[in-house]
Amino acid sequence: MIRELKTLVTVAREGTFAAAGARIGLTQAAVSAQMHRLETELGFELFDRTGRTATLNRRGQQVLLQAQELLRLYADLGSRSPDLPPTVLVNIGAIASVQRAWLPEVLAVFHQQFPHCRTRVIPGLSMELVNMVDSGEIDMAAIIRPPFSLQSDLRWTTLVREPYRLLVPEQIEGNDWAELLATQPFIRYDRSSFGGRQVDRFLRQMHFSPTEKSELDELDALVNLVAHAVGVALVPQTASYRQWPPGVRAIDLGAHTFHRDIGLVHRAKQNLNEPAWSLSQLMSQMA
Repeated sequence: MIRELKTLVTVAREGTFAAAGARIGLTQAAVSAQMHRLETELGFELFDRTGRTATLNRRGQQVLLQAQELLRLYADLGSRSPDLPPTVLVNIGAIASVQRAWLPEVLAVFHQQFPHCRTRVIPGLSMELVNMVDSGEIDMAAIIRPPFSLQSDLRWTTLVREPYRLLVPEQIEGNDWAELLATQPFIRYDRSSFGGRQVDRFLRQMHFSPTEKSELDELDALVNLVAHAVGVALVPQTASYRQWPPGVRAIDLGAHTFHRDIGLVHRAKQNLNEPAWSLSQLMSQMA
């Protein structure tokens, strides 16, 4: 099964059976046969197949994480000195803004305190990551606070509150955010994300129907569109944006300011190993 697991990892990295086969010197049919054999041995499907395309499903994603760890252990057989403690892996999910801001500093301190531990950061949207914590695929996730109640065995700790600002191109005059929202083209924070839902809720509560120009989830790209004078946008002021980049300026919403809560979702202490629990506490202290 080791060969099939290696092929699975290659498929995930390359994106298609054909590209994976080209990488490891197999035909597309041979790769497909290996994946079918692996699914048969496991007893469930790893891919959602549509026509000639095959995409890892949720169980496939979980098996991929386990396969990567199993292959690492396989490669490490016999290489560890018997007097060294076993390596503990802590899996952390994190949205992009957290990875760019304070997470590297937290991990640096963690690895000083736990030199024999490894960490793996899994990127993703908040909804995806909270599901991965719930299913046990990862130990914790730094995400936007969900607009729904968590399962009873999950815990939420607020780490940072980020105020939303109206971001406008530098050359646009005026500081009346309501007038600018009503008159300027609008770049929308993706409504499928937790943060985008907050923006949508704010616009509906304030009875605004702005003229939409574009909708996207990546905050850096959204800010860059404003800098290129495509329109205005409601965005959270993250730790990465203590100072806004050239070409844009931020207008305070005053009494109507709303916030995006960034926090940590994880299982109860008794369901985490010591390094994972210590990392969650370290995040709470340093964020």
